[in-house]
Amino acid sequence: MKSGGNMNYDVIVIGGGPSGLMAAIAAGEKGAKVLLIDKGDKLGRKLAISGGGRCNVTNRLPIEEIIKHLPGNGKFLYSAFSIFSNEDIIKFFEKLGIELKEEDHGRMFPVSNKAQSVVDALLTQLEKLHVRIFKNSPVEDLFYENGTVSAVLLKDGQKLEAKSIVIAVGGKSVPHTGSTGDGYAWAKKAGHTITDLFPTEVPVTSSEPFIKNKTLQGLSLRDVDLSVINPKGKPIISHRMDMIFTHFGLSGPAVLRCSQFVVKAMKKWNLKEVVMSLDVLPDKKEEEVFQEIIKLVKNEPKKSIKNTLKGLLPERYLLFLLETNGIDPAEQGGTISNEKIRSFTKTCKQFLIKVNGTLPLEKAFVTGGGVSVKEIEPQTMGSKLMNGLYFCGEILDVHGYTGGYNITSALVTGRLAGTNAALSAKNNKV
Repeated sequence: MKSGGNMNYDVIVIGGGPSGLMAAIAAGEKGAKVLLIDKGDKLGRKLAISGGGRCNVTNRLPIEEIIKHLPGNGKFLYSAFSIFSNEDIIKFFEKLGIELKEEDHGRMFPVSNKAQSVVDALLTQLEKLHVRIFKNSPVEDLFYENGTVSAVLLKDGQKLEAKSIVIAVGGKSVPHTGSTGDGYAWAKKAGHTITDLFPTEVPVTSSEPFIKNKTLQGLSLRDVDLSVINPKGKPIISHRMDMIFTHFGLSGPAVLRCSQFVVKAMKKWNLKEVVMSLDVLPDKKEEEVFQEIIKLVKNEPKKSIKNTLKGLLPERYLLFLLETNGIDPAEQGGTISNEKIRSFTKTCKQFLIKVNGTLPLEKAFVTGGGVSVKEIEPQTMGSKLMNGLYFCGEILDVHGYTGGYNITSALVTGRLAGTNAALSAKNNKV
């Protein structure tokens, strides 16, 4: 199936994830002779599992906001967005017959709610553009000659020549989709710097007794404010979202967003543990909460404190905080000292949790670090060090929060890489 015919291509794209598919389509639309290589048996695997299997294709927030949600070098994408933006991604999919709808926080999903429909539309487009596809074809190495890309060597020994090569193999997160960090070596061989790799958007671990005893395991808290605290006791970052207690620590959206700051704080200050602070009543000031409780207790001093405070917090968390503060939930409100009520109130607003790291990179949703953006042309995604070499997607040192931001970065950088790889190949025709 694979061999035969002329093995010279204008553009070879390595990696069939979101950015690779987009790059191959963009190059094909510019009339280039394109080959897309993937080591797996299925293209678009990460796309198919994104957004809980519904495929969060992009995000409709203004560009400024999108860049804020890409704390890892998002600013590098300013020029890219001026050429191909999130609104262009939406138009691109609508042209392929994929209608999108907007959900909370600007997240865009296919109306069908099926990720596979998005993958299928991309594959149909590749077919229309006569892009050749090699699946189950792991790449062994890339060849460079006289400062220009020359060929791709497959593990089965086939050598494929190309005028341009796009590396779109992803990072090291979610390895079962095929992203196992293969591309870093090829980038280094071309002279590129790979910045430190670290997990982002990853659950956080803790050895606090209440985590070890599974006291709160499985408890979800809605709309809380979670912060990472520096050694001076000041918040480095806060995120207001949902979270969940697990058997190993903390997870859920607020935790995933804070996770990279936990990793960075541990590294920066050489810490074994970092403190996180949890505020379950983010709309009220501590004094307000305290006065409210005092008033409730005054009104019904004989009622058990647990019943007096019913509805203030989720029940499991309420009982946990009462016990943490040495208050018996069955005790009559009127007999509890103001001092204990004060300390209970404080833990509602800032319950401190020591965390000691995160799950490993393989368990993370997103890889932090990668090919240094200082060595990439921001308008084209071309290498500043090697002619005809382009990078896109998660192999770049660009990373964001979950919610359609990483996929937006992948599609935008893929579009630019593919378009420019095709243009540079045309200019190189001898």
